[in-house]
Amino acid sequence: MLDVGAGCGIVGLLVAKDFPQIKLEAVEKQELFVRYAQKNAQANGIDYKLHFGDFLELDFEKRYDYVVSNPPFYHDGVQKSGNEMLFNARYNINLPIEGFFQKVHKILKPRGHFVFCYDATQFSLVCAALEKAKMRVVKTRFVHPKKGKNASLVLVYARRDSKSMMEVLPPLFSFEGEEFSDEAKEIYKKAGTNSIKCKI
Repeated sequence: MLDVGAGCGIVGLLVAKDFPQIKLEAVEKQELFVRYAQKNAQANGIDYKLHFGDFLELDFEKRYDYVVSNPPFYHDGVQKSGNEMLFNARYNINLPIEGFFQKVHKILKPRGHFVFCYDATQFSLVCAALEKAKMRVVKTRFVHPKKGKNASLVLVYARRDSKSMMEVLPPLFSFEGEEFSDEAKEIYKKAGTNSIKCKI
């Protein structure tokens, strides 16, 4: 499995924690995040191969069964952060959607799996870019801040060369009133993570 745009490593490391048989690799282009990801892997006792560089420019010697990603997905129309690290981590100008999906297709094994999240308002662009890259959404789930609010995030499970119809799962609500929803609490409980504050 390859985690694209690993940041501090959270996505790939959580999957590897739940599925110890996974051979985990990751890609990250920001040096400080590389150090965070390596430290987190070491602290959790997870074997971790990290490729340092831009995903679109790296050459991979193998194909992967799974690619997972929490990519930069904010579009050009939103106000951009002046912080270089946050700019690289958040905005899709740094990982354009069509080039991103084409590269994922290239490194996936036949019928390989691609699991990622994206900005919900760009879901039509996601579907079109996946089809162009010869991948298709198999399952999707929209994440809403709370009931009555528009979706802010979409969770996507796609496969290479799939001909399956899309299954749209029930929505996930992050909050009930001012508290996390019961489902969100269960997700965080299962993840069992602890976070620390640090200056970046």
